Formats: sequence, structure tokens, C-alpha cells
Amino acid sequence: MRPPSAAGVRPPCAPRPGGAPGALVGVDLGGTKIAAALVGPDGALRSATLRTPTPARRGPDAVLDAVADLVERVVAGAAAPGRPGAVAAVGIGSAGVIDAERGVVLSATDAIAGWTGTDVAGGVSERLAAAGVRAPDGAAPLVHVDNDVNAHAAGEARFGAGRGRSSALVVAVGTGVGAALVLDGRIHHGAHFLAGEMGHMPCGEAQGETCTCGRPGHLEAVAAGPQIARRYRRATGDETVTGAVQVERLAEAGDAVARRVYRQAALALGRALAGAVTVLDPEAVIVSGGLARSGGLWWGPLRRTLRGELVDLVAERIEILPAALGGAAPIIGAAHEARLRLARAPGPARPGTGSDTGPGIDPDTRPRQEAP
Repeated sequence: MRPPSAAGVRPPCAPRPGGAPGALVGVDLGGTKIAAALVGPDGALRSATLRTPTPARRGPDAVLDAVADLVERVVAGAAAPGRPGAVAAVGIGSAGVIDAERGVVLSATDAIAGWTGTDVAGGVSERLAAAGVRAPDGAAPLVHVDNDVNAHAAGEARFGAGRGRSSALVVAVGTGVGAALVLDGRIHHGAHFLAGEMGHMPCGEAQGETCTCGRPGHLEAVAAGPQIARRYRRATGDETVTGAVQVERLAEAGDAVARRVYRQAALALGRALAGAVTVLDPEAVIVSGGLARSGGLWWGPLRRTLRGELVDLVAERIEILPAALGGAAPIIGAAHEARLRLARAPGPARPGTGSDTGPGIDPDTRPRQEAP
């Protein structure tokens, strides 16, 4: 059985026609693919989502070229016949630790060669200006860049499972473990733009395990999908198992090792989330990523562990919700952050400027959804 979608939330992901002048473009920039679409102020996709492979091995310039080209195609595709398209702002959710004030990559893995130190905001802005992409007033469009998980959280918090809440902890569990904090309606970046890096929290269940960052004993070493498969292979010697989905199927079929490994991943995540919830006291925990599509063998231990580690007042009230927007969340969230930044920009919009430091989500008066 799969977890139900967040009740009462209709993901605004079906493209709606009409690329009005001054539209927003959201971009999801990852190590393997880049995706982009027009996004309305209501969070609805206003165009088809275009995708292109990330030329990660060719270095930053090639990646920035690919991003700008994709944005150009999105804008051109939405323009009225015979008229140039206009875009007020571009929001980019990028892999890596991002200085969201400047749109610069502070730290990154080798998923994109040479990505650390790249001025993503400035580089994309220059390329769009050279290509003639303009805002409605004729200026270059503002370009806002944030970490991809933060962009994901901004989308889910404002338009998805967190809609109507002033605070949420959004955790993504897939090839890695990441999280983002929405506190008092704002994406909280932290002093070093590292807030939410839950995958690298110390974890008792990970003793003796080496994390992907090279340090021992981190949550990601037991809770991420590839690590679930790795731990099963190590325990059984079965090299045909390469993903968490296979481990889940084996567990559902009664494989004792698979059940143990899968349960340990959920327990470890639940305890880590309980620690974060105790410190931050959010209204909701929103779980996204590939593992969020798991069934009761994962969700059951996760929920029980999380609630069991909390004091009663919090355990009885905290909402634990599956994400609602799917793969559109970072596109929608990046565009939303860019819109907020644009609204706060003094005078004419300036390209390549930094992050929104105002509300990351705007609580509304819609009825709240019940926890699944």
C-alpha cells in the first residue's frame, strides 16, 4: 500500500495555457538533468516542462549555457506569435551549497565538474541578456538561485502539502538525505547556508558506516536509497540488488534481511526527524523523494519512531505528510522565491541578485489538510 496524497491538496502541476508578459521561469538544475517551465503566481505551471541532460562533465560554462538555452526555449514557447517573450524573473534550484544572497556555489560534490565557486546567477543573467531575453520593462530579468532542496521546500510549503502552515520541515529522501526549514514563513538558510543538511547528522544506527561525504556515522549512510541497497548487498552477497525499490519488494515478500535493513533506514530517519522537530517545533514534517513513495514497511516505522521520540504535546499534534507536488516542486518553488525577491527589489529589477529574505510561504486561510 502506498501512502495517500496529502488530503485536500490538488497539486498545481497541470500546465495551464497563457504565458503572460512578465511570467516567471522556474529551473531545477541537478547533476543529471535540467528542467524548466513557466510558473504563475498561483504556483500553477503555465507551460510544458522542458528538459535537457546536464553536461556535468563539461564544466560550469557548459552547464550555464544549457540553463540559459532552456530558459530561452521556455520563454519563446510561451510568447504570442510574432512577439518576443518576456520574463520578469528566473528562479533556479541548484545542486550544491548555495550562497543564496549572491547566487554562488559555495560547495558541491563532483556531480558537476568544477561547480564549486560558480556564479550561477551572474552567469545565467549574462547569457540571457546576450540572447535578448528581457523583462517587460526592457531590463534584464532578475535571476535568483538557491539550493535545490530549499527550492523544493518553498514549493511544497506554499503550494503543496504545507499550504496554510507557517512552518514546516521538508525532508527529501532518495539518492541522498536532505532537508529544508520553513520557519515563520521563511526559508531558513542558516549562517553558512547549510541549514537542513540532515543527511550529515550523526546517527547511532550508522556506527561503522561511511557516509558519502567520507565521514563515518552519518544518517545518509543508512537512510538513503543507494545505501539501503548497499547494506543489503553487504549482508547477503546478492550483487543483483542495486536499488531501494528492490529491497522493498524483497521485504514485502518476506525476506528477513530486507525487512531489517528497510526498517533500520526508517527508524534512523524517524529518530533524526524527532531531534529536529524537538529543536524547531514546526507545524508539519513533509516527506518527499523516492523513498516517500514506499509503502507501510517504511512509513509505519518512520511515523511510530518519530512520534515515539517526541514529548506528548508535540507527538499528538505534529503532522507527518507525504509531499504533494512531485517533481514539479523545485520548479514551482524556485519561481516562487524569485517572485518574492522581485517584489522586494528596490526600483527596476536587477539581474543576478540574491535571495528572498522575506516570507518564503504566505499562510492562507484554506482549510488545513489532515495528516495521512
